[in-house]
Amino acid sequence: MSQQTDMPIALVTGAARGIGLATAERLAADGFHVVMTDVDRQAVEASAAALAEAGSSVEAQELDIRDERACDALLNRCSRVDALVNNAGIFEVKKTADLTTDDFRRMFDINVIGMFVLARGAAARMTASGRIVNIASRAYLGAVDYAHYVSSKAAVVGLTRALALELAPRGILVNAIAPGVIDTPILAAWSDEARAKLATAQPVGRLGRPEDIAAMVSFLASAKTGFITGQTILVDGGRSLGGLAT
Repeated sequence: MSQQTDMPIALVTGAARGIGLATAERLAADGFHVVMTDVDRQAVEASAAALAEAGSSVEAQELDIRDERACDALLNRCSRVDALVNNAGIFEVKKTADLTTDDFRRMFDINVIGMFVLARGAAARMTASGRIVNIASRAYLGAVDYAHYVSSKAAVVGLTRALALELAPRGILVNAIAPGVIDTPILAAWSDEARAKLATAQPVGRLGRPEDIAAMVSFLASAKTGFITGQTILVDGGRSLGGLAT
């Protein structure tokens, strides 16, 4: 692993594509050396190579966040961690009647426990300007047909608040972002009609873009943002406001 001691170091999980890739690109533009991790080695290496060719200071590392030893080994190879973006996660639609306890455990292993392991390890290596940004979801407010996912993202919000209180005396700030419907590869298989219907359901009239989330990560990861912690910021085009359609 490269040791860029003259640059702040950001670790971004799930960085091969979508929100994670957009976040890596944005943080690199902000002056971070970005360690891009993903369980898909070939994909994250290809994405990192493309960013490096464009002039970004990045590197790729294969990482399954369910593997605690691998997480610790990766952190041990970092000279330090200035910002951690816990983006890796899974999503699955499944009715409660069809959910198994294994479904629940797998969702929490990746979406919550893996996030905790990295946050714990990164915080131990952070100075007073350290920043942790956890990617939750608007679904934490409640949704139909994916109780395990909703529960995991609600847990992310709770974990964020608990870590924020504990780490604040050290100057480490912890926040979460709750994206709404974002136009990522997950939606690639949807029909144009279905995508258009989704877009019109958003008050701003469009789907979110990975860059929308990356911009908020950039703000929260900045050492200049010094008085915001424990918050879950909804970046969802206003959909969570409810109200009557116009």
